[in-house]
Amino acid sequence: MNIQKMMKQMQKAQAAQADMQDKLEALDIVGSAGGGMVKATCSGSGQVKSIKLEKIVVDPEDVEALEDLILVAVQDAQRKANEAQQGEMSKLMSGLQIPGMR
Repeated sequence: MNIQKMMKQMQKAQAAQADMQDKLEALDIVGSAGGGMVKATCSGSGQVKSIKLEKIVVDPEDVEALEDLILVAVQDAQRKANEAQQGEMSKLMSGLQIPGMR
């Protein structure tokens, strides 16, 4: 086992991971609820960036329903972000060939 070669591969893996994280941060992933009347946008890392509401869902007499719709939209966006993370990690790992890690 060549230690220098392994160290270079680990440095390459760290650089690839940093690139992957930058790519995920730049993504805008939209989740929705209520037939698209509530939308939440997250980065690829799952950070909520924005919430958009159609006026029709804003009912002062039913705040609970709006809260539920927002929660569902955020969860949908975060689920999609998680899927994007897993996809990018899978690509990253498939490109690495670290001895003893197969």
